[in-house]
Amino acid sequence: MKGGIRQSNSWLHGWAGLLLGWLMFAIFFTGTIAFFRQEVTIWMQPELHRAAPVSAEQAARLGMERLNAIAPDASKWGINLPSERNPSLRISWESERRGEGGREGTANGRSERGEPGGRTDRSGSGHRGEGAVQNSAISGADAQIRAAAEEAARRANARGGRPRDPGLTLDPKTGEVLNARETAGGDFLYRFHYQLYAMPRDWGRWIVGLATFAMFVAIISGIITHKKIFRDFFTFRGAKGQRSWLDGHNAMAVLSLPFHIMITFSGLLLLGGTLLPWASDGRGGHGRGDDHGAVAAAPATGSGQSGWQIPIDRILAEAQAVWGVPAGRLSITRGGGEAQSVELAIQRNDSLLLRPGGGPGRAMQFDARSGAMTDRSDEMADNGIVAADRVMSALHLGRFAPWGLRWLYFAAGVMGTVMVGTGLVLWSVKRAEKRRGAAGHFGHRLVDGLNIATVAGLPLATGAYFWANRLVAADAPDRVDTEIAVFFGVWAATLVHALVRPARSAWQEQLAVAGGLFVTLPLLNPMTGGMGLSAAVGQGNWLVAGFDLTALLFGGSLIYALFHLWQKRSRTSAARPPRARPVASVPAE
Repeated sequence: MKGGIRQSNSWLHGWAGLLLGWLMFAIFFTGTIAFFRQEVTIWMQPELHRAAPVSAEQAARLGMERLNAIAPDASKWGINLPSERNPSLRISWESERRGEGGREGTANGRSERGEPGGRTDRSGSGHRGEGAVQNSAISGADAQIRAAAEEAARRANARGGRPRDPGLTLDPKTGEVLNARETAGGDFLYRFHYQLYAMPRDWGRWIVGLATFAMFVAIISGIITHKKIFRDFFTFRGAKGQRSWLDGHNAMAVLSLPFHIMITFSGLLLLGGTLLPWASDGRGGHGRGDDHGAVAAAPATGSGQSGWQIPIDRILAEAQAVWGVPAGRLSITRGGGEAQSVELAIQRNDSLLLRPGGGPGRAMQFDARSGAMTDRSDEMADNGIVAADRVMSALHLGRFAPWGLRWLYFAAGVMGTVMVGTGLVLWSVKRAEKRRGAAGHFGHRLVDGLNIATVAGLPLATGAYFWANRLVAADAPDRVDTEIAVFFGVWAATLVHALVRPARSAWQEQLAVAGGLFVTLPLLNPMTGGMGLSAAVGQGNWLVAGFDLTALLFGGSLIYALFHLWQKRSRTSAARPPRARPVASVPAE
């Protein structure tokens, strides 16, 4: 093998990283944000910011009272309880008049199964439930609940499609209806991460699968190529051009190397159903279970109904004691106007051996009258193959992770994004130094433009996406599509800008705009109806405060990179010798 195995792998590492590196950067960037996609959706719905936290028991009782007022004749009630990742209360119901195959409205952002952006509601707002509400079903509701339910039904009828009963999102303390705006939310970034956008789903997954495979090849070949990679990890040489970029690339690669290997390999397994359809059950890989069905039912009795009430406090306490994790969803099966059974689903799957999506891994069923447990299910893996598949899927999706581990996932994702970004820039810097100031051909210019539009342009487009969420009127028609159109429109504009402007100027200008968009998000938030950063910190609302603080930190990092480029340009200009001016000839005497 000419040049030896290291040199061959160096060639493979460079070209595998470059040819699909732009897509890999987008996959890592959006996938990192997706670890907090519920929190992103909550921030993008400022109407939910001031939902008051209450106990699960209080929220469940309030939900039952509201359901008894809205749908006393429903065959099923659903209650999604507030959680640490979503403070609001979601109620839904299923009418006995519905045709077969219908399911009750889903609540977004409630549990790991019902995260924002299930197919029932891509907005994550929970106010897009489908189907009609019969007038008799809401005859006893108060004026606000009645109006909100009718509006939900009107929107559903306007969209058409498979009939589903609407649901409502409430303040769990006051019972006030929270009319959250429709938004693509964090779910748009999550779905773009593994199936792209505006193309057949299988095509998008194929493309992402190929990019993931290229990423895996680049990681393995990079380990083989850099024989001193672990020693170089402790060395960083600043202001050394190509050497500095390589040091930064190595540091980010080594610091979270186990994560990078795990996330790419498990990503390939999740997409295995698309890449190898003959070896799967036809369900595809990534996002198994994303087609969230009905809210797991949990029974509830109407207040004072038939002279008895469900012992909901005792039921919730027993579930908490057995699971060690709070219940996330209640589903009440009813007949003859009375609750018959109550089913509880766990708030999030707490084991790697549970199915990571598509349904509750743990559930309990209780008799609605006595409160006695009648059934319990734990869908653990029953053989080694299934266990291995579930472990890898759960590790990739991270839905089992508590707060601390979720932030660790996020940090490792940031390092992976930086690793890909520095690798892309290193390719350009290496060839620019070889040219020694000479103008490159069109291919070099195109690669430089793509690097700028990816590494700086994608954050700029994401910042514009968050701004569009607040600047587009909350009741504007098709506002979800408008948000997404802003994202792609701005991203396309960054590529045009990067191709027509000098490379260094394009870097500085796009970093300046992107940094400015993110550092001003905490100011935009309270100006457009959200909870301000200081108020959120004071009230312990870390869902909102965490987003604002992360935006400040990320925007500040982009501005720091901008000043670094500006200082480097100033030093280069100062070190450049002055041009010799021609001396005017002196006429002879």
